[in-house]
Amino acid sequence: CNLQPKDAAKMPESAWKLLFYTLSWSYGIYLLFFTDYPFFYDPPSVFYGWKRGMDVPTDIAIAYLLQCSFYGHSIYATAYMDTWRKDSVVMLLHHVVTLTLIASSYAFSQMPGAGTGMQGELLGAAWGRRLCWEAVLGLSSPGILGATNPSLLLCPGRFWFRLYWFPLKVLYATCYSSLQSVPNIPFYFFFNALLLILTLMNIYWFLYIVLFVAKVLMGQMQEVNDVREYDVEDTRKT
Repeated sequence: CNLQPKDAAKMPESAWKLLFYTLSWSYGIYLLFFTDYPFFYDPPSVFYGWKRGMDVPTDIAIAYLLQCSFYGHSIYATAYMDTWRKDSVVMLLHHVVTLTLIASSYAFSQMPGAGTGMQGELLGAAWGRRLCWEAVLGLSSPGILGATNPSLLLCPGRFWFRLYWFPLKVLYATCYSSLQSVPNIPFYFFFNALLLILTLMNIYWFLYIVLFVAKVLMGQMQEVNDVREYDVEDTRKT
């Protein structure tokens, strides 16, 4: 594949995340479109008939387990195993917030149906982000992916999932519809604060993509590089 040594070192990280997100995306698609759950087309339905202490369906509990285990591992991996990048601190915070959100939702039996709705959106959003960063930017050898066209095609997926569908389907349901269906729903501010923090992170990462695309269009990048990488700057200085 003619990989540079620095790219070969990132290959295990990229391959593992691509594998996991492919599997989690597929399971999220199954839950949202091939079961009787109407969460995707009718997000407020996650709160219909909600009551404290509801049982979590087995298929949704599996989604909780998969995501909790992955983000628990990712906290350690980001800190000690993965390549350290400019956004690694924010990535660590993202993993902690996401793990807290998912684990608390399950532990408190809070929004059991919303768990699937949020999970489906997080799975889709994560897929879009990782395809963009890992598959396109993480492996910068032109011989693998060609020029910049793949990134320009995949990056809009991040905007669609994270900055359009996430607020439209998740934040609207949790911030507004939840109070309409369950006026005294517990942990309202706790869960929505975590979701809003994730939204701010979405905007932060989208700005990196805007910066990347701007540099490509202005001819400031001769090859497809991850603008979050420290070694990219070091190479330019030398």
